[in-house]
Amino acid sequence: MDAKTCNETRVVRTSRIFPNDVNDHNTLFGGKLISDIDMIASISATRHSRAECVTASIDSVDFLSPITPKDSVCIETFVSSTGTTSMEIFAKVIAENLLSGERKMAATAFLTFVALDAQGKPTKVPNIIPETDEEKKLFETGKERAEKRKVHRKSSKELANVLTTHKPWE
Repeated sequence: MDAKTCNETRVVRTSRIFPNDVNDHNTLFGGKLISDIDMIASISATRHSRAECVTASIDSVDFLSPITPKDSVCIETFVSSTGTTSMEIFAKVIAENLLSGERKMAATAFLTFVALDAQGKPTKVPNIIPETDEEKKLFETGKERAEKRKVHRKSSKELANVLTTHKPWE
């Protein structure tokens, strides 16, 4: 299984913001952006692993600047680090004012995907090779984020064990 460069997993999508995409503040719905990020990141994961992939977690989505109907939104994703069967995907969202050309970082996110074999079981993924300064920084800090994910997942499972599943009205 040959390693791949981050660039080989890169996916870029640019789109417009329309009235049905915004909230009461006339800015892009956060949920819509998260959905779009997840969809585009899934292409990076599948491109890297050449296997079916599922979203295991969305660690964080940091909304840094609002996106308005005057902006285009460019979502760029790529594999930033790998485990044995999992891949961390980094997403950056750039808003561009279509009239002035001003560009700003609107959001960043980290997602984890797991590659699955034909039986739906986790399968090995290739290693990733960072090339640019940005990719190298994300790669170098990937192990730390992976450790935080493990701790958080353990905590989430412990919490789930005390939560009820019965209907609130019963």
